[in-house]
Amino acid sequence: MSDHYERVKIELQQMKEVENEAAADEEQLPPASVSPIPADVSFTARRDLSKSSINGRSRSKSRSKADGRERQVNGKQLPYLTPQKSDYSQGQSRVSDEPNLHIKGTAKLLKGKTAANGHVESCQRQTDGKCEHHGKEAKKRRAVTVDTSKAKTSLEALKMSIRQLKWKEFPMGRRTACDIYWHGVSFHDNENIISGQVNKFPGMIEMLRKINLSRAVRTMQELFPEEYNFYPRSWILPEEYQLFSTQIRLLKDNDSTLKPTFIVKPDSGSQGDGIYLIRDPADLRVISGSPIKQSVVQEYIQKPLLIDKLKFDIRLYVLVRSLEPLEIYIGKEGLSRFCTEPYQEPSQKNLSHVFMHLTNYSLNVHSGNFVHSDSCSTGSKRTFSSVLYRLASKGVDIKKVWSDIIALVIKTVIALEPELKVYYQADIPPGKPGPTCFQILGFDILLMKNLKPVLLEVNANPSMRIEHEQEVSPGVFEYVPSPVDEEVKVGVIRDTLRLMDPTQRKQHVTSSTGGGSPEEAIVVETGSDEKEGLADSLPSLCLKQVFPKYTKQFNYLRVVERIATIFLRFLGVKGTMRLGPTSFRTFIRNCKLSNSSFSMASVDILYIDITRRWAGMLPDSREAGMCLQAFIEAFFYLAARRFKALLLREQVLLLLEVCEGALEGQSHSEKPRPHRSHTNPASSQSSAPTTFSSPALTRRRHQPMQLSAKANTEN
Repeated sequence: MSDHYERVKIELQQMKEVENEAAADEEQLPPASVSPIPADVSFTARRDLSKSSINGRSRSKSRSKADGRERQVNGKQLPYLTPQKSDYSQGQSRVSDEPNLHIKGTAKLLKGKTAANGHVESCQRQTDGKCEHHGKEAKKRRAVTVDTSKAKTSLEALKMSIRQLKWKEFPMGRRTACDIYWHGVSFHDNENIISGQVNKFPGMIEMLRKINLSRAVRTMQELFPEEYNFYPRSWILPEEYQLFSTQIRLLKDNDSTLKPTFIVKPDSGSQGDGIYLIRDPADLRVISGSPIKQSVVQEYIQKPLLIDKLKFDIRLYVLVRSLEPLEIYIGKEGLSRFCTEPYQEPSQKNLSHVFMHLTNYSLNVHSGNFVHSDSCSTGSKRTFSSVLYRLASKGVDIKKVWSDIIALVIKTVIALEPELKVYYQADIPPGKPGPTCFQILGFDILLMKNLKPVLLEVNANPSMRIEHEQEVSPGVFEYVPSPVDEEVKVGVIRDTLRLMDPTQRKQHVTSSTGGGSPEEAIVVETGSDEKEGLADSLPSLCLKQVFPKYTKQFNYLRVVERIATIFLRFLGVKGTMRLGPTSFRTFIRNCKLSNSSFSMASVDILYIDITRRWAGMLPDSREAGMCLQAFIEAFFYLAARRFKALLLREQVLLLLEVCEGALEGQSHSEKPRPHRSHTNPASSQSSAPTTFSSPALTRRRHQPMQLSAKANTEN
């Protein structure tokens, strides 16, 4: 016992010497991405165990089978020290059960602790054989863990990114929690995550289907028609087939020279599947006499910008880092995807020429004219920067092009955000354990001949493949690396992970309104990046923050989000996304919206009328009640009923003030003046106000169509 006492006393004395030496040491640690345990560290009381080289899967299995008193670091078994008590010169002190590390070549001890992931974290800063201990804030030095077991496809770019960051991948999953979970399709790929971060938002797939995206943008077009004119006019089929047919007939009757073209997109289609062009509603395809499939029909942009006589679109990668607060990043580099047949304006003869009209890579890759190139500025798939360089050489103001694209992205995410918050609360209620979320979206944008960007669609699961198939002999294919894809996609994934790094992430949102004055133009920066405390060995971030950076320029658009906040307040935290009749009555009562001319009986009729119509529009929904879009329609109806002879935007803003004031216990005048500060002074235009005679009548979105004759003349 005395020998043991002497040995422990010597070890504690050595630790005290280390602390004294560390007090004078002011050198910094290596970057966080460096492995936390140096190669020349050995542990006291090490058992004789043979060294083995194992991959991630066998390492995970061996960890679960190892003795409870052992852990692995860099493939070696580490024993725990049994806690002992000992008298210290200044009183009692406990020797922790954390492992003590001997640094080779010295008589010094490095004290550490075992983290939940089985790695040893030092509680000191090691510099040149010395340690910073107590008296200075200790930083965790461990590899970030990423669960890729549900990633499914496009794994190579993810694996490359993890290797570049020197993080730890778990391709077969892990019993204990990981820092980041990378899902392949949906937030619900893994239902059992209660911590960490997931690369998918609940509801994002549903919101980015063609119909729901069109509805979300259409709602914003009702409030801000000029700000949301980047999305082609759309009709939802089959519910709006009669409206579509009537408007096209009236259009042709008024101007027989107009020959518009429309593109039909299946609601849940992807990779160009099921897309086709039509010139007349009678051309809509009906299979075997069945009703028209759920789809969206849009105006076709007949005058796109051409390069080398080819039509092309732009795939930009956008990171939604969080919803509360809203954070948006845009990749500084994107892909330009070219058609493989010279473009001609659509006619009855060439409507079926998909290689001329559709830019989808998955379609054009099957064309004999498709060119796989190792250059980023030639071939059928190029970098967006190479296209901008071509445009700049012709005198185009590419900063203006970028500024318009950034505005398009921010406005689109603002349109999606309200309903995404409803999905988020349904799956991850406030106060309940659950992960935080982020997601990379793929924005498909077309430049018109006049350089105006047009939103084609947004992809919840953009392809991250960095290779393509190549036929090396008849019927024999192999995967060949694609330098263009690797150039763009690896950087996007790697820098997304860097921004989500739990050991480095900082809240750099300075205020809820920060980001410059309303008159400040969007600046396209080329050299300044958010450093985020990243390792110097990695390249600068390829993702540029655009929100909340430009909050003041776009905050006035977040009107529907305020309506959604009221909806969520009366929805309650019950995992539901529908408002029941009692909750709707409570909303009316608490906001003091009923009166002698609008009784609670009228409230019930309004609820039944709107809810029944939306139930028919959402046939796949199994949940009864009023969805957010139906609540927004009811809110617009109440605003138009209460504040007549005003623009819809002003009506809605006034009703929001009434509701928010009532909910905050504030008194408001019955007929307050329009609150002009909420509207953008540069965009006072709007469509003529329309009063609702009944909520069942066609909404403002169904006004007589003024088709792209104007847009085409601008081109």
